[in-house]
Amino acid sequence: MKEVLQLIELDEIKDALVGTCGVSGISTEQRKRLTIAVELVSNPSIIFMDEPTTGLDARAAVAVMRVVKNIVSTKRTVVCTIHQPSIDIFEAFNEIILMKRGGQIIYSGELGQNSCNLIEYFEGIPGVLKIKENYNPATWMLEVTNPSVEAELGVDFAHLYKESHLYQNPTYNLGRLILAMVSSLLYGALLWNKGQKVDKDQDLFNIMGSVYVFTISIGASNLLSILPIVTSQRTITYRERFAGMYPSKAHSLSQVIIEIPYIFLEATLFLIISYPAVNLYESAYKVSWYFYGIFCTLLNYKYMGMAIASLSSTYQMASICGSFCITVVNLFSGFLIPQPMLPKWWVWFYWIIPTSWTLRGLITSQYGDINREIIAFGKRKTITAFLKSHYGFKHEDLLLTAILLLAYPIFFASIFTYFTAKLNFQRR
Repeated sequence: MKEVLQLIELDEIKDALVGTCGVSGISTEQRKRLTIAVELVSNPSIIFMDEPTTGLDARAAVAVMRVVKNIVSTKRTVVCTIHQPSIDIFEAFNEIILMKRGGQIIYSGELGQNSCNLIEYFEGIPGVLKIKENYNPATWMLEVTNPSVEAELGVDFAHLYKESHLYQNPTYNLGRLILAMVSSLLYGALLWNKGQKVDKDQDLFNIMGSVYVFTISIGASNLLSILPIVTSQRTITYRERFAGMYPSKAHSLSQVIIEIPYIFLEATLFLIISYPAVNLYESAYKVSWYFYGIFCTLLNYKYMGMAIASLSSTYQMASICGSFCITVVNLFSGFLIPQPMLPKWWVWFYWIIPTSWTLRGLITSQYGDINREIIAFGKRKTITAFLKSHYGFKHEDLLLTAILLLAYPIFFASIFTYFTAKLNFQRR
């Protein structure tokens, strides 16, 4: 409690009576800070403030915003709604979300020093008037985005925003593409020119082990990287829910669809780099299966992460659930313990794990029809027979494998779409 009082700068009047507003007791500005202090007692990670400076004079408003900055310095997130602020108050914010009538976002991002990022963005739109020297950027922002200005210029600011660099989250997408390239280079270097040089069981173990490590590592990266993005988007959604506006399933579906081209690009990069490096079989059928397996696997992990986030109340809970899911798919993927060796009371887990079908599809499509003999555990066996006896992989099961590899992403995407629109973990 003492720390909260110091944070809100109320420690000097901690023994004062609140009194009646406008009659006795503490001032209106101190009451505002007291209200914030009451919310801080529960130690929330995020705080919503609805127009915290309304009804205050300039000095009192600055004092309240100073307290808000104190809260931010403790690594808490503060989300405020604010109307026509002064320059000092406006530039106290780190980021801003500007909406036009109808709730459509026309700017979302960092303000920058002296609102330079905001000004640069809107001045970059043809026809928008430049800001005057020493003019309040908040006032200018509202003036140049007025519906009448929008009609005069013949533009849709919401559409322009969706086509801008701000809307694309470039750091995240660039990071995932770099990861795909690095992973494919490492994978190709590790198995350089070994794809068709399978003479003994250890050669096959090396190939399958590398596929297994890649699948788990890049899959885990795709799953965990989407969690903070989805949970942060849901934070804004909760504000809409407090206002009685629930997001439509179409909105959730758009989040699902927008991931497909990026996943496609990741899978394409991995195919182009790793397939010739490993020197796998040059067959259109096998190349297509390789790409299809990688694409569905990346899609599956991405949508699994989105589904987990939609079912979790906080990012921390989503991270725990995501880590647990990665552990489970690791254990029952069929590499550490092949399917024929799993105890009967656990084998059902193998059949419902997506990664087990990924390994089955990628390995069987490449080697399940190869009848060349190898030395396996001291005996001569064909590669087809060894895969069937040791791993339970059958070439005739590829059609079922292809169906399930696509079914899993659809299943997780459906969970995300449905529960994002239905579940609400926040309480008034």
